[in-house]
Amino acid sequence: MSNIRGLRGVARTLTVVFLVAVAVNYPWELAQALLYAWPGDTRNPWWHCFVASLGDGVLVLLIFGVGWLVLRRHDWFARPGARGYALLFTMGLVLAVAVEWVAVHVLQRWTYLPAMPRLPILDIGIVPILQMLVLPPLIFRVAASRIFRGHSDVTKHSR
Repeated sequence: MSNIRGLRGVARTLTVVFLVAVAVNYPWELAQALLYAWPGDTRNPWWHCFVASLGDGVLVLLIFGVGWLVLRRHDWFARPGARGYALLFTMGLVLAVAVEWVAVHVLQRWTYLPAMPRLPILDIGIVPILQMLVLPPLIFRVAASRIFRGHSDVTKHSR
């Protein structure tokens, strides 16, 4: 019975983190969509940004998984501490740069309008990189408040 409770807890954590990530990333995606030139037909921006926010949700789940493996705590994001924030920053930066570089230079999924500020050497947008640096700490804070509501022992012992 304990294993079933543990699996339910992990499933709930993954679900909450994913849903919060999608909800928080969607408005960012809509706002930054004005900085992209989309090849081909101009698809519905609401739908395109929703699909992009689903991908962002997957990236946040990847950050969660790496944090669990590295920090050896499934609740590491409730009180991330210096190591947790370093992990958030590093993973956010690596994932954002990799995804943006591959999408722009390898897959040619999109290009930028002149208004998009860019990293000079890699020629990739700064705004999507900032997205993965700024939003994950907020996402994990909101998710932790939902998941561990009323469980002060988790936040006390999760340093």
